[in-house]
Amino acid sequence: MQRPTPTGTERFLKADDFIVSKTDLKGRIIYGNKMFIKISGYSESELLGAPHSILRHPDMPKIVFKLLWDRIQNKKEIFAYVKNLCKDGGYYWVLANVTATIAPDGSTRDYHSVRRKPSDQAMQMIPPLYSKLLAAERSGGMEASGRLLEEILKEKGVGYDEFVLGLQQ
Repeated sequence: MQRPTPTGTERFLKADDFIVSKTDLKGRIIYGNKMFIKISGYSESELLGAPHSILRHPDMPKIVFKLLWDRIQNKKEIFAYVKNLCKDGGYYWVLANVTATIAPDGSTRDYHSVRRKPSDQAMQMIPPLYSKLLAAERSGGMEASGRLLEEILKEKGVGYDEFVLGLQQ
């Protein structure tokens, strides 16, 4: 499936909208609720089996997804602000909570993500931050982007989780 060209058209979640999806261990979509299907613009049959990265907007710094995968592969949850790309090139922002689903034997069965509308405060802070991280990534790779994120968090005197969740209040 060809990745759409971003158009700059933004879609907005309502405060009570929740997007839910599940992926297998390789990141292929195995479930999406009606809101996920509707806002993405894809049909359910187009989404099921597709890599979740089909929704990855080019404005997203790779370091955010590295943090996400590092956490969930270690069976830890993560909250992250994500800009997703719709089938028609539009986009929408979410605050994603991603967790590993643990089987009774302790193995990871799949990954589960619940996403909701980000706060206005987050939307004032995150897009400019991600632009800086992308600029660092373009000039020095994901490592440079990661160092910049660490420096910014250190300046603020907070860890990643505290920063992200603090913006949602």
